[in-house]
Amino acid sequence: MHIMVDLETMGTRPDAPIIAIGAVMFDGNAILDEFYVNIDLCSAVEDGGATIDPSTVMWWMKQSSDARSALEADCVSVAEGLDSFALWLSTVEPEGIWGNGASFDNTILSEAYARLGKKTPWPFRKDRCYRTMKNMRGDIEMDRTGTHHNALDDARSQALHLIKIWREGVGV
Repeated sequence: MHIMVDLETMGTRPDAPIIAIGAVMFDGNAILDEFYVNIDLCSAVEDGGATIDPSTVMWWMKQSSDARSALEADCVSVAEGLDSFALWLSTVEPEGIWGNGASFDNTILSEAYARLGKKTPWPFRKDRCYRTMKNMRGDIEMDRTGTHHNALDDARSQALHLIKIWREGVGV
């Protein structure tokens, strides 16, 4: 079982405020389960010690209204969001936790747990980089589904793309 994580944030550094966590559980054939939570930006900054990057805020202002409006519904505190993700993740022992970039999703998520004095809910040895895999097989197209820059839709698209890559011979 593998996990693909996608975050929406208000920055690109390890201390970026997380505003949404999307994740899917998948194997070599299909997506088996999903997780999604919106996190209140004020909580991410005030309670979670994150730092907003103004250029990322400006970037978000240029994204689709669907992507932006998805971030407004049912927001929880950063602590509650991280706890919910940890609880969902505790139902399996993942072979890998995949993020889109060696220094983005997994790193930002781990740092958010650390700033709140919480244990990252996976061992660091399970970190995997989807970006590396997709760049190794740039000839295999991603079929994007849903809203671009919606954390759950992006996690789904990335997991399905990784499954295609594995089927073509670059596996784990």
